[in-house]
Amino acid sequence: MKHIFVFGLDAFNLAELKALPGAADYRFHPLFHHHEVKAGPEFPVRQLYEGAIEQLERFPGPIDAIVGYWDFPVSTLLPLLCRHFDLPTPGLETVLKCEHKYWSRLEQQRVIADHIPPFCVVNPFSERYREQIGIDYPFWIKPVRAAASHLGFRVRNDHELDHAIDVIRAKIFRFAKPFNYLLQFAELPPEIAGIDGFHCIVEGIISRGRQCTLEGYAYDGEVCIYGAIDSIREGRHRSSFSRYQYPSTIPARVQRRMFDDTGRFLRAIGFDHGPFNIEFYWDSRHDQIRLLEINNRISKSHCPLFRNVDGLSHHQVMVDLGLGKRPDFPYRRGRYRYAAKFMWRQYEDAMVKKVPSDKELAALCRRFPGAQIQLHIHEGMKLSELKDQDSYSYEIAVIFLGDNNQQKLLQQYARLKQAIPLELVPIASRQ
Repeated sequence: MKHIFVFGLDAFNLAELKALPGAADYRFHPLFHHHEVKAGPEFPVRQLYEGAIEQLERFPGPIDAIVGYWDFPVSTLLPLLCRHFDLPTPGLETVLKCEHKYWSRLEQQRVIADHIPPFCVVNPFSERYREQIGIDYPFWIKPVRAAASHLGFRVRNDHELDHAIDVIRAKIFRFAKPFNYLLQFAELPPEIAGIDGFHCIVEGIISRGRQCTLEGYAYDGEVCIYGAIDSIREGRHRSSFSRYQYPSTIPARVQRRMFDDTGRFLRAIGFDHGPFNIEFYWDSRHDQIRLLEINNRISKSHCPLFRNVDGLSHHQVMVDLGLGKRPDFPYRRGRYRYAAKFMWRQYEDAMVKKVPSDKELAALCRRFPGAQIQLHIHEGMKLSELKDQDSYSYEIAVIFLGDNNQQKLLQQYARLKQAIPLELVPIASRQ
């Protein structure tokens, strides 16, 4: 029996873990639950770090693996905990070369400079922030550490920049304070030591073309890619994800170029013994690829997609690597040829008047075989109360579906969305 501690365990992903082929030989232990890690007004990283060590040291049996599938703060805490208990993990500094957006761009510039946009760092609390930006409009501005496009703004002029800075100043503390606590454990080079979580990165626009996410892992010096997923954006500035669809329809020759850049970068920063996902844009008109960002974890959003198409959730990759084993992942053994995660979004604030009951959701899943529905809202709340949203929309639910025909997959989503008994009452326009 292998004792596997899951940082930020939640019911949905526990069900996915228990469905893995070798789950009878695994005992999954919660190392804090999701609501303790992600749901509060702040991320209590010191309590999480010290509390996790205390819990693990009290455990009477062997600690075979510590794993997690959430972004910050879980993704940053994992290398510290694994190092403390001598478990396989990428080093903290290596992880920060992925997670700290400015440090990551500096490393990318050193290795794959032709495939990144122009960028610079800016202190949003400086009265002379405009003078720190050497990039012409339009550009993106975002904190050097956030998640899910939180506090990311597409800026086209001085007025939009001033608005973005005002919002960032008011809200950046949620990620900046806990990120700064974790930075103290790392050996930072001089060019990064002064760029803490209260700083932002400004980047040239690279959102022209099609976006693709590669899922992979590094093991014993080898970088392996086992899946490519299309990321489709819609909405204001085309900044909000509408769905992830697997497998990608980007040409194989283009994907191979993405594979090569990924391997070169990860080997250059010494990333090993860990999963990752990395996002690219392909501009088909100029046949040009650009790297958007890299995350040192599996994407939990893609787990049902892999299960539907390949026959196994890539939670298995996370578990195998946590146990120090080389993953052995299947290919195209699933029930469907296509699978997608749909993000149901609203672009204006509203009061939630009615949501479907558990019984109604179960009936819909029987009516649409293979569907999985996760609601993020409850009756009586405002959409603006949702945490860590992007700057232009509110994600109210996610829906997973599979089909053997891509067009039917989209039609099935439209019908299911129409069938969900949901009532929202508009209350104000979102700025």
